[in-house]
Amino acid sequence: MEIEPDCSISVNLASGLMSGRRVGEIVRTLADLAGIFADEQARRSMPQEQPVYRVQSYTPVEEGVNGGLFWGVTFLYPGRVGDEYFMTKGHFHTIRNRAEYYVTVNGFGALILMEEDGSTRLDWMMPGTVHYIPGHTAHRVANTGSTTLSFLACWPSDAGHDYGVIAEHGFGGRVMCVNNAPALVPQS
Repeated sequence: MEIEPDCSISVNLASGLMSGRRVGEIVRTLADLAGIFADEQARRSMPQEQPVYRVQSYTPVEEGVNGGLFWGVTFLYPGRVGDEYFMTKGHFHTIRNRAEYYVTVNGFGALILMEEDGSTRLDWMMPGTVHYIPGHTAHRVANTGSTTLSFLACWPSDAGHDYGVIAEHGFGGRVMCVNNAPALVPQS
């Protein structure tokens, strides 16, 4: 595995914000999340250019390199589509046995974990919580708070992201506002 010289980055541990020359960034808007939320009509009625989340990533090795690690931070904005909290797309890893860590920096949310058989559970996220996501487990995050939820992530560089299974079959549960509080609502 070859690491590029001078590949250091910095992470602001108060916000999670990363800086450095090999830090990439993507932004997901409501337009990018068509078909993800339960109430598609509500999503379409909202400003499509509205950002839902952004991800910064540091990739010191090429994707697919066995034995390498990637580092990232996600900033998930507060909001709801209908009664469903803003969330990330969610994915399995392409190499299913690859695990991942999330560390919550700011805000409050729910890490939604789904086994390959569809059984789904939540881990509550708050500043300082560390979440181990085992292999063979799809994961997505919902922001259940009123401020930006930011969390750091570390995953194997060969893990890959399989968004297709989730796009086609969905998750076994959704985080909805029920009686003014977040709750996991099972999906059939």
